Amino acid sequence: MPGRTLISQEVLARVTGAPLIGGNSLRLLKDGAENYAAWREALLAARRWIHFETFLIHDDEVGREFAAILMAKAREGVRVRLLCDWVGTARRTSRRFWRALREAGVEARLFNPPQFVSPFAWISRDHRKMIGVDGEVAFVTGVCLGRMWLGDPQRGLDPWRDTGVEVRGPAVADIEQAFAQIWATTGDPLPDEEIPRRHTIRPAGDIRLRVIAGTPNTAGLYRLDHFIAAAARRYLWLTDAYFVATTSYVQALCTAARDGVDVRLLAPGSSDIPLVAFLSRAMYRPLLEAGVRVFEWNGSMLHAKTAVADRYWARVGSTNLNLSSWLGNWELDIVAEDEGFARQMEEMYLQDLERATEIVLTPRHRVRPSGPPRPRRRRRGRMAVGALGISSAVGASIANLRLLGPAEARVLAAAAALLLALSLVALLWPWAVTVPAAVLGLWIALTLLVRAWQLHKRASQPPDPPNKSR
Repeated sequence: MPGRTLISQEVLARVTGAPLIGGNSLRLLKDGAENYAAWREALLAARRWIHFETFLIHDDEVGREFAAILMAKAREGVRVRLLCDWVGTARRTSRRFWRALREAGVEARLFNPPQFVSPFAWISRDHRKMIGVDGEVAFVTGVCLGRMWLGDPQRGLDPWRDTGVEVRGPAVADIEQAFAQIWATTGDPLPDEEIPRRHTIRPAGDIRLRVIAGTPNTAGLYRLDHFIAAAARRYLWLTDAYFVATTSYVQALCTAARDGVDVRLLAPGSSDIPLVAFLSRAMYRPLLEAGVRVFEWNGSMLHAKTAVADRYWARVGSTNLNLSSWLGNWELDIVAEDEGFARQMEEMYLQDLERATEIVLTPRHRVRPSGPPRPRRRRRGRMAVGALGISSAVGASIANLRLLGPAEARVLAAAAALLLALSLVALLWPWAVTVPAAVLGLWIALTLLVRAWQLHKRASQPPDPPNKSR
């Protein structure tokens, strides 16, 4: 057994690109109330620096409360860095909100705003949610800043269901270094004294974990998710907000279930992105036929991204089970290898199932909730992840790459209707297609020329002299 454990650790390190770090403590934080309380305590105690990274901030009472904390700490002399995704934050905050932060001394940046030289760069987003304080404590979570994570009891709105962790110990250095990496892509890098190293942080517990800092096209967590699906022996329980998995991952889950592994998926019952919820349900049939148990959350939005397997391995973070998260975005997750923490995750999962409805196949082989129909709340939201699912189904149909389920018939019908409409427009009003295509082609050509000139100019410059002080 020791040899097998050693091999597993080596394989996981290669699969993820993240070493196993010992000497840490983890505190499991459920929903916005627990996360916000822990964040508030850590931020108010900050003495040297605060690194705050999130996908979105709402300009509501929650966003303004934490903005006030950051501004107050900046006025005290604490170095406060705030990084938010441009797409996530657009239309949710005002210029006045950001101006007040910067005037108070907060160095606030937006990740990947629109640029003329990068017409398709908007596809890659900063989807991470983390906080680092003084190199002593860090948070990795799925929670952003907004009142929906607290709910509204007076209006009968439950808080969004979400999960995060508080980390103390040497792994804090890896979380801070992940922030430093993406911060450097948006402007001047962090000073060296704000990037702690593992050996400078005292052990805070006995939990071993990996910090998986996902970047576009690295696919570390994608490989890990496949590996865990193949390696799980007893159970693999997943919670995911936007489940639009690849065919290979769905097959991995189905294979595990057929082999006797207790595979479960907990997904939202009502989503803030209705199209993604529709595509998620299109994937239920092959899972159910293979023996995977599927549940839908009965409360308001389920936003958590977690997994637990075999009472030993557990994951918490920002990565959803879809290509946008696995391959396109900057993501951040912690993966713990600890029986005690996995047991906590297991207990939380079972509690969540008490507020969920199991999805089953009826005698007529239809996908239905096991209980009476539930009212669904329609929400408006982003469409990018859904587009990936549509393209997957359409591509599989055209190229005959895989068997399609009956639930995907509506996806194909919608895609056919859209293509038919575009074709009719092209026939009746050709200029409506040729002019936008010509403009787009000209834009791309100019951006390529600008990028080529920038690379040529960089190549002609002499290299920077080495820094002998390091």
